[in-house]
Amino acid sequence: MLERIPLEAFRVFDAACRHMNFSRAGRELHITQAAVSRRIKGLEDHLGAQLFTRRGRNLALTPDGERLFQRVRATIEYLEESLEPFRGGVPQPISIAASGSVSHLWLGRRLKDFGKASPNISVRLLTTDTPSELASETNDLVILYSTGEHPRWNLTLLMKEVLVPVASPAYVAQRGLVADTVTVTEIAGLDLIDYERANAHWISFRQWFGRIPSPPKQRLPHPRLTFSTYIMAVEAALGAEGVALGSIGLIEEHLASGALVRLGAAEVETGFGYYLGMPRFRSLSPEAALLHQHLLTAE
Repeated sequence: MLERIPLEAFRVFDAACRHMNFSRAGRELHITQAAVSRRIKGLEDHLGAQLFTRRGRNLALTPDGERLFQRVRATIEYLEESLEPFRGGVPQPISIAASGSVSHLWLGRRLKDFGKASPNISVRLLTTDTPSELASETNDLVILYSTGEHPRWNLTLLMKEVLVPVASPAYVAQRGLVADTVTVTEIAGLDLIDYERANAHWISFRQWFGRIPSPPKQRLPHPRLTFSTYIMAVEAALGAEGVALGSIGLIEEHLASGALVRLGAAEVETGFGYYLGMPRFRSLSPEAALLHQHLLTAE
């Protein structure tokens, strides 16, 4: 059907809906009121539906007209936004990509601080757990879960991955525990909160217990709760639902505030970490370089 309808008719329809007046719509588009009326009538004929009710000089949208207007307006707004990069002299936002856990637990506050310090610089955050999207060269900056090497990105370590069991003080008190003295065997018997390993290098409780120097002798129970994302596991621990594996660098604010506490002394350093990447084969804009420096030095 679309190939039979002049695309201009949708612009005319949009203007008529916004003004609810054919004359004012014509003035906006530099055409006559009669031309607006003809285009609306042609659109109605193509669609086989009445779009407006006319009572003298007053217009109102029919239900079909209201539905079409919502879709046409959304489409025009999307096109206008898509054309922004082609406008000369308009500064482009810095694009940075990070996983959901990094964005939520570590990056969000630092981007907010950067916005306060540099209010004239726009930042677009892509939050994704898909490796190809994270490392896409369409991004200006990336934060990657890595060992420190990547063919397309120069990586600088933000934080090593060190994993420790954590729980809320309320859960610790409820179970009658002393957080510092909890043994690995006791931890294995608590309400474990896990997350799905979407990356082969991620470590959940089963792998964690296997890597500590003195793993518990009994067979490990299944986690009481398993979430699709790491963020949800951390939030469940914050809600006193059990014990999660905390990546110390990511949950440092929760540990500092006392919202979460470490259980026992056992920890696993995985050899991976979170690295800030800048492109190997192109230069950063001054604005992106400023954000890069901010993230490396931010507390």
